[in-house]
Amino acid sequence: MRIAVVGGTGLVGRHTVTALRRAGHDAVVLARSLGVDAATGEGLDQALRGVEAVIDATNVQAADPRAVREGFGAVTRHLLAAERRARVQHHVLLSIVGIDRIEGNAHYAGKRLQEELVSAADVPVTIQRATQFHEFAGMVIEWTRRGDEAIVPPALIQPIAAAEVGVALAELATGAAKGRASDLAGPAPEDLFDMARRMLAVRGETLRLVPSWRGGPLGPDAAGEALLPGPEARLGKSTFDDWLEEYAAL
Repeated sequence: MRIAVVGGTGLVGRHTVTALRRAGHDAVVLARSLGVDAATGEGLDQALRGVEAVIDATNVQAADPRAVREGFGAVTRHLLAAERRARVQHHVLLSIVGIDRIEGNAHYAGKRLQEELVSAADVPVTIQRATQFHEFAGMVIEWTRRGDEAIVPPALIQPIAAAEVGVALAELATGAAKGRASDLAGPAPEDLFDMARRMLAVRGETLRLVPSWRGGPLGPDAAGEALLPGPEARLGKSTFDDWLEEYAAL
């Protein structure tokens, strides 16, 4: 199959492209750096010629919540319109477990809008919600680092390897549309604060971690089991310890 991966140069997108090509498919990488801008629609019509399925693994970075939501909305609307013109047969969206339980996060609001738009589209759709990746602890540290300290909320998550998400997206794109696929998660729950502490230890880095819901990417509505997958979730095999071992060897 000829399958386009939007955000194909990103963390999950790269793994998705690798999984598709390993399985013998023609993976078309769509990214701004390669001349295709889904946020404006530039280059989409040409890039989607002959494409049978589209995997949307995009990420939107913006300074304020409204811009994040508008960014996700623009990408999705342009993609769906271009897919209709190209007669694409399947749209696969990567989303996040728990987005309907988290109100104060701009990124989650943008993903909710994406889900709403694709659910109402006339292109057959599969929405795959996944938990946070193993890299998430390091991302939070970088987002909240101020001098010699960083804020990390004591959230309970069930992290999954980005490579396993890429494989799952590739498999979904080659099958029939499911509407909403079962949640995808890692093999076991982890404490985000503890993940950050262990990651710093592997780095050999001294940094004071502040366990707080204030000033970080997640608020108190992410406490408890809000970010955990449902009971029917498909589970990956790679643990956070496995990932840490690989990370330490880099």
